[in-house]
Amino acid sequence: MAEQNSRMKRRKKKPLWLKLIFLLFILGLAGLLTGAGVFAYYANQAPPLSEKELVDSAASQILDKDGNVVAAIGNKKREQVNYDEIPDLVEDAIIATEDARFYDHFGVDPLRLGGAVIANVTEGFGSEGASTLTQQVVKRSFLSSEKTLKRKAQEAWLAVKLEQEYSKQEIFEMYVNKIYFSDNIYGIETAADYYFGKELEELTLPQAALLAGMPQSPNGYNPYDHPERAKERRNIVLALMEEHDKISHKERVEAEKTPITEGLVERDEGERTYLSASDGYEAFIDVVISEVDALGDYNIYEDGLKIHTTLDPDAQSTVENILDKEEVIDYPEDKDGQPFQAGITLLDTKSGAIRAVGGGRNYAKETKRGFNFATDTSRQPGSVMKPILAYGPAIEYKKWSTAHIVDDEKFKYENGEEPQNWDGEYKGEITIREALWDSRNIPAIKTFNKAGHENAADFAEKLGLNLEEPLMESAAIGGISKGTSPLEIAGAYAAFGNGGSYNEPYTVTKIEERDGDTLETEHESQQAMEDYTSYMVTDMLKDVIKKPAATGYKANIPGLPVAGKTGTTNYSDESIEKYNIPDDSSPDSWFAGYTTDYTAAIWTGYQDRKNPLTGNEKDIAKKIFKHVMKEVSKDTDTEDFTKPDSVVEKEIEEGTNPPKLASSFTPEDKISTELFVKGEVPKEESEEFIPELPAPEELSADYVKEEATVRLDWDYEQEEDDDREVHFEVEVSAEDGSAATTKETDKTEIDIPAIDSGGSYTFTVRAVSEEEESDPASIVVDTHDDAQENSESSSDQEQNNGGNESNNEEKEKSNSSSQGDENETDNKDPKNNTETQKDTEQENEEEPSPNEDTEQDSEDQDESEQENSSDSSQIPEEESGSGDSNEQGQNKEENNSESSDESSGSTEENKNDEKDTDSTTNQNNDSNENNNSQTENNKMDLGETSSSTEAENSQDKSEADQPGGSDGSGSDAANKKDSDG
Repeated sequence: MAEQNSRMKRRKKKPLWLKLIFLLFILGLAGLLTGAGVFAYYANQAPPLSEKELVDSAASQILDKDGNVVAAIGNKKREQVNYDEIPDLVEDAIIATEDARFYDHFGVDPLRLGGAVIANVTEGFGSEGASTLTQQVVKRSFLSSEKTLKRKAQEAWLAVKLEQEYSKQEIFEMYVNKIYFSDNIYGIETAADYYFGKELEELTLPQAALLAGMPQSPNGYNPYDHPERAKERRNIVLALMEEHDKISHKERVEAEKTPITEGLVERDEGERTYLSASDGYEAFIDVVISEVDALGDYNIYEDGLKIHTTLDPDAQSTVENILDKEEVIDYPEDKDGQPFQAGITLLDTKSGAIRAVGGGRNYAKETKRGFNFATDTSRQPGSVMKPILAYGPAIEYKKWSTAHIVDDEKFKYENGEEPQNWDGEYKGEITIREALWDSRNIPAIKTFNKAGHENAADFAEKLGLNLEEPLMESAAIGGISKGTSPLEIAGAYAAFGNGGSYNEPYTVTKIEERDGDTLETEHESQQAMEDYTSYMVTDMLKDVIKKPAATGYKANIPGLPVAGKTGTTNYSDESIEKYNIPDDSSPDSWFAGYTTDYTAAIWTGYQDRKNPLTGNEKDIAKKIFKHVMKEVSKDTDTEDFTKPDSVVEKEIEEGTNPPKLASSFTPEDKISTELFVKGEVPKEESEEFIPELPAPEELSADYVKEEATVRLDWDYEQEEDDDREVHFEVEVSAEDGSAATTKETDKTEIDIPAIDSGGSYTFTVRAVSEEEESDPASIVVDTHDDAQENSESSSDQEQNNGGNESNNEEKEKSNSSSQGDENETDNKDPKNNTETQKDTEQENEEEPSPNEDTEQDSEDQDESEQENSSDSSQIPEEESGSGDSNEQGQNKEENNSESSDESSGSTEENKNDEKDTDSTTNQNNDSNENNNSQTENNKMDLGETSSSTEAENSQDKSEADQPGGSDGSGSDAANKKDSDG
């Protein structure tokens, strides 16, 4: 047991802290070995030292879209200085600021490196640099400015090699001759002369401190542009000089009191030296420089970069010429010493690549890297925002059609203010298409409200516009506080012309560094809207340019499919009063438009907003757009915008709300072609201009007894522009009340079988087209044997009397008058109905000859004329008129045949209804109840026809119920007016 305890003691575990130390040692060793391996790998790829590059850094080149060099950036203004010509004051200021242990390290400072490692671990990689003066010389001569492990490893390796080959004094000389001091100034000797007009030995302490502090951020500490920042940096240098015992505290305090501008050479913008050695393109190159700065830790002035861009030299020259020359546009005079200005951005519609930039009139002629009106301006955009904040969102989220109606009327904002239209008037209900091409403000605001403010803000954000939130109602017409630039507007509008796909505008496509590294740039691209939204907005914006009455017509380019929008802004009442601004003036005028190839946005105005645009000055933006777009498109075959499958095109009848399809009868000037989202197309066709279907005419019937068939025949005519497909429904009803039957035909004739003799049948013909139905034409056929005999007699009689037209007209009058009192018409003597019936029976039994009938009719004619004369005062003037002569003869014979029919009818029936003896044959025709009076009075024997309309029947019925009423022979128009179908 004792031995076991002894063994356990010998096996007692080692302390935990020893294990941790051992583990850390192992990890450290592994890390050291790994780091050494990585360092060796990168160092092995470092470029060789070159004495030429150590003495002079390389300029960066700007290449156009075809790879041609168009500019060199960093062509230096430099005067070399030898080490022994550098005063101690200047050397002390630089050493204290950039590398206090310069004369103690071997190219790399381990102590400074350790501090930087800790800072990078705690604050993130690249947060603090550890570069010595030697490393800075190496970086500026051979490497890029990117903060990567590879570059740091190569920089350290080359710095050690440089220290082995050159003395400290030579390296310091390289540094002070190589460093950049803004405004295209390189080397401290040149900087002393440029900023203070002095030799190095003449510099004062505060001046030397200012120059020693600038290399960290040359443009940021430029005393001309940023005097306050330059002063802060100078004072830091003075503090470092005191810390490292280069100056006393008293000297530091005295130097800090010195104004930053003391001794500074006064230079106007035209005297300042800048970076670009090019024959133009300055506005475009300035955008490139800004974009390179944003892409990474590059020094475009020293790194010897090859920068591939999207520049189209021809397009850029076009833009510069239109701005700098007055060959096309006669620009206004200066106002308050300020020239009329314009900013232009020209993009590739499909990619977002910037092809040209117009930074302003005479850009860079007096000011290098000055204010760029294409990219730096931030002005309210006016109505160019309407597609972005109003109509685009309404189509995108609400699926409105271009025919959607909005009421252009008086309107108040939520705060009670009343916005106005540009002309101070209101159009009432109009389509959003018209509201857009006529740039109506009230419909745009209403549409913005309906679409939803949040939806509109999201829509704009997808187009690269970050607007303030919440948006006010005035934002719909351009009232945004942040303002915008032609660059942003061009990017947004290009998406409408690119099927709804937004591409962030850019100039740089690739950057090649001297060490062989290449950066392929990436740019934001996203589907910002549905393809139906982009196409429908585009189609409306095409009207803005091509309609003579539209606001953008002056930008129209015949033959070029182009869409666009105008925009102007207003002054507040306070500004108008304060600056005495004329009425109808604007501080800004815009035009933005696009084809399938190019998109351009133009702003015009004065830099000082109080200088207004008046009259035709507001049209200059349209003229610039027209000229630029025409020039860049002249050698290309510009395709039109392609309608996607999600959009349906329909002809709409104007004035319909909700929209209705135009009919074939809609007048051409009332038809507009509008666009709808698929699935949202209206189905209802407007009936506003559709006439009633014509009724069949000249209906006749022929009864073939042997075949028990009635053959119907009629005429039918439609107007030339009436393309409705018509068929006919023929209804057959019998006097016995049996169920009516209906047949259909596409022809104007039909045989009706199974018509037995011994009955009376009514045939009704209607024209039918889809759900429309014409007035009917009717005919009654009596198939009794005696009716056929009387028909033959009537036919002979008609032939005897048919030659005398004037006689026929008199008979028609007599027949028409008889409808007021049928008993008086059928009998020579106006006696009671019973006596008339008896007389009729006697006449039928005696079987009168045709000549006797004629005599009877003549007597009836005379009596009818007398009655018609006495009753004429009761007939309305508009309903009187002459009927058809054939119909008059038929009516005369109908009266004769009725007497014959009555005598052959049932004796029992005559006894039961002696008071209605003249209307017995058609009382069983239930299907035409409203037409009983007309049918009974005009009942026809075999071969006799009646083609009156239902309207005529209705008119006759109502008048026949009154003694002495109208005979119903008035005009068709009057009869149709009261038709009840």
